Amino acid sequence: MKKTVCCLLLMMLCIPVSDALSAQSAVVIDADTGDVLFEHNADTRLPMASTTKIMTALVALETGGLERMYTVKKEYAAVEGSSMYLQEGERITLRDTLYGLMLASGNDAAVAIAEECGGYDAFVEKMNAKAAALGLKDTHFVNPNGLPDASHYTTAHELAMITAAALRDPVFRQIVATQSCTAGGHVLTNHNRLLRMYDGAIGVKTGFTRAAGRCLVSAAERSGRTLIAVTLNDPDDWNDHIALLDAGFAQYEPVTLHGAGETVVTQRVFGGDVEQVPLTAQHTVTAYLRPGERDKLKTVRYGEKICYAPVVRTANAGRIEYRLGERVLGQDTLVYGGAALLPPEEKSIGERLLDRLFGGEQAQTIEKQDAGGEQ
Repeated sequence: MKKTVCCLLLMMLCIPVSDALSAQSAVVIDADTGDVLFEHNADTRLPMASTTKIMTALVALETGGLERMYTVKKEYAAVEGSSMYLQEGERITLRDTLYGLMLASGNDAAVAIAEECGGYDAFVEKMNAKAAALGLKDTHFVNPNGLPDASHYTTAHELAMITAAALRDPVFRQIVATQSCTAGGHVLTNHNRLLRMYDGAIGVKTGFTRAAGRCLVSAAERSGRTLIAVTLNDPDDWNDHIALLDAGFAQYEPVTLHGAGETVVTQRVFGGDVEQVPLTAQHTVTAYLRPGERDKLKTVRYGEKICYAPVVRTANAGRIEYRLGERVLGQDTLVYGGAALLPPEEKSIGERLLDRLFGGEQAQTIEKQDAGGEQ
């Protein structure tokens, strides 16, 4: 009953949410725009346990050299807490270690990555430098795995921002979306149950210590929109994330950007019997938008800036994209919606005969490719 009330309250965006959620702190953001869709104590500094490893993975991926083999040292294998069970002396790649970091939440993997990517202390400095580069003011790391320390903290909102940055890396997305695998001989199962519980889930990371409580970062994608939910110190995190993500996606509605066969723009034609021809859309394009986002969309057309007769109706005329910031929310192919024929005095006898037989439809389009976009 409590969860039913929680879902209803969140879907209706009613307050007080503190009675609906179990989390001490929570936030839902749009991964592409950074817009906050829901928050509860989202700027409170709290420990984040193993969700720390999102930043560990991000810094490691930016360091590179994922295929490099290294030898596991005794101190890597001796780290306390959750483990991917690295063995002293084994040879493994950084890529495989990242799978152990994010799926099995290996503290041993975190230390190995830090040591092999420039040294432990230098790596933690890189983590803090990356936080600063992202504009974070309430995040500080003292280790790469999230083991308790009074100086190791973040906020739900800033952890969501770290996750948004990490999800822009395709390798990170692939790793956190993996439910199970064998990496370097280690059989790994993802601790993130939402991958199996929630439609559209794509990761990201679980965490727990007695000091931090249950921490969870999740991400899901539906209809071209990606949402990130974060809860810190949440004893009922799985159910809360389902409610939070549902409430977030409920704020988007389908908006038709153009219909199939609709004239999107007109094209200037030189040397023909008409001065312009319509460019029409091949498909209906729909995007999921929040109120006010339709006016923020940027339309970019790729193709010829100008064209010359003859122009054949239904010939390819490039493509159109609809962007919100850097995110492409919809795209389609454009075709010429009309023909442009050469004036009679410029045609050969054969071309005139073809015009009589086919109405100019057999004329060949003179293609002039343009790699740039036109507003």
